[in-house]
Amino acid sequence: MTTGVAERVTSLVASLRAHGVRVGTGESVDAARAVEALGLADRELLREGLAATLLHTADQRRVFDPVFDVYFPRGVGGPGTGPAGREELRDRLAAALADDDRTLLARLAGEAVDGFGAYGSSGAGGGPGASGPSPGSDGWSSHQTLDRLRPQTLLARVRDDLRARGGAAGFTDRLLEDEIRRRIEVFRRLVAAEARRRVAERRGRDEIARRAVAPTPDRVDFLVAGQAQLADLRRTVRPLARKLATRLTARRRRASRGSIDLRRTLRGSLSTGGVPMKPVLRRRRPVRPELVLLCDVSGSVAGFSDFTMLLVQALHDQFAKVRVFAFVNRIDEVTGLLAHGTADPEGLGARIGAEARLTGWHGSSDYGVALGEFAERYGDAVGPRTTVFVLGDARTNMSDPNLPALRRITGRARRGYWLNPEPRSRWGTGDSAAPAYAELIEMHECRNVRQLGALVSRLLPV
Repeated sequence: MTTGVAERVTSLVASLRAHGVRVGTGESVDAARAVEALGLADRELLREGLAATLLHTADQRRVFDPVFDVYFPRGVGGPGTGPAGREELRDRLAAALADDDRTLLARLAGEAVDGFGAYGSSGAGGGPGASGPSPGSDGWSSHQTLDRLRPQTLLARVRDDLRARGGAAGFTDRLLEDEIRRRIEVFRRLVAAEARRRVAERRGRDEIARRAVAPTPDRVDFLVAGQAQLADLRRTVRPLARKLATRLTARRRRASRGSIDLRRTLRGSLSTGGVPMKPVLRRRRPVRPELVLLCDVSGSVAGFSDFTMLLVQALHDQFAKVRVFAFVNRIDEVTGLLAHGTADPEGLGARIGAEARLTGWHGSSDYGVALGEFAERYGDAVGPRTTVFVLGDARTNMSDPNLPALRRITGRARRGYWLNPEPRSRWGTGDSAAPAYAELIEMHECRNVRQLGALVSRLLPV
């Protein structure tokens, strides 16, 4: 393996690690051997070989593929042909889509970015004749390319072409259109990869690999996750719950052994000349703890609360009792609704909003009123075996935080924790009462699934 190729492999591994993909030394060595065995002639074969040696789950492909495109690009520089006119390029693209010719689609993606994707000081026009941005321009844009080429409008033309040529046999109208949309989506991804490659040539591969690759679902911040990302997160609840349940079981098994009973150990050592050959342990009677969740379900915090509620419900068997309460400015128990909501995770938030009484005279969150109402109405839910988790950003909308109510709740509980989805740097800014609450309850930053999993496995009682 040449020095340049070895450097690309090590940079690829480093970038994957930076995006949360666990790659050990053994996998790195296997990847280098795969490159030596497969060579660079067949790029897609090399892609699959490296993916097989470096990845552990199918979800990691969404990170691997764009990173691979940056470090092992299809080519360097422009496509090597003169810029084509828009209509000519659309005609060729329609023919390639009808034939499902991946090689031609990749070449057309390069021509499209070359002709329509340049932007910046002199490339802003990005039309025919502009082979790329000038030294002072910014780069290439896949969004600009696709906006000007508009491949999605070719669906009817490709459909009619396939029917005329007899290529639609075996497809219903709907299946045929779905197949054409799939081919168009392949072209869109090729355009995005080509734009990324060109920007990487100009600005450096490492920087583009760091900034231009979407994070894995477990690293997406709850507060900025869109609907599609939240749906991906909900699909990870069951696998994450199984992993955490295994960890909790192991912790409970270790804890059940108990600590050393010094008095009985020393007494037993008399028969061996004072040497404690057989330590005597205090046997613990296993008691499953109780769990109470207080969840802010207002605004952008709702996605974080919904996911955590689903996760705890999936871990229900690990506890003697689990009670869940949701609030905006009024608080209501949703334990029963949550049990029904596990069958339809995406509808959980709507179900809670429709059937629970969460608001009074306004729709803004009010932690003080909600905590006070919980202490008065549901105070008996918290006892000496109860661990309380509060989920929310602690933003009170300038209302009274009602610290005495939180003090009453934590005073009755065995343990209390507050999981805050906001970055720690924002605690105490604006209407955030996080620092005041943190004096009464242990508060942790919990911005994504990775942090949540680590906190749950560490904080949940055994």
